[in-house]
Amino acid sequence: MPLPEPTLVHRRAVTIEWGDCDPAGIVFYPRYFAMFDASTAFLFQAALGMPKIAWTKKFGILGIPMVDTRAKFSIPSAYGDAVVIESRVTAFRRSAFDVEHRLLKADGALGVEGFETRVWTVRDPETGRIRSAPIPEEVVKAFA
Repeated sequence: MPLPEPTLVHRRAVTIEWGDCDPAGIVFYPRYFAMFDASTAFLFQAALGMPKIAWTKKFGILGIPMVDTRAKFSIPSAYGDAVVIESRVTAFRRSAFDVEHRLLKADGALGVEGFETRVWTVRDPETGRIRSAPIPEEVVKAFA
């Protein structure tokens, strides 16, 4: 049976802080990845109705580590800028999923696009190693 198409989009307002910026006064690019990581957690919280610590416990997982990431930078952000980060899952697979983030400037212009591939992980009871596990149907449906 095919997985339902994810449709949930989570939006969060972010104010660029002084500590996010480099000496030129614009956001130091790794800070965007930290913002996007937090946005993924907020997206799952919105879908599942509970914070990350609760849903990792509920589903018995270690977490959703990133296995691939990239970004496309179009317009820089600076200290004090008010931006909105839109996040959504674009695809679910057996144990992996893709997330897209769009950082929008106050005028609606696209500043940065971020892309992540993450994996649903558990600890193997026999080896103790981290391994992928199927994403529960309940989780996938929460995004539809």
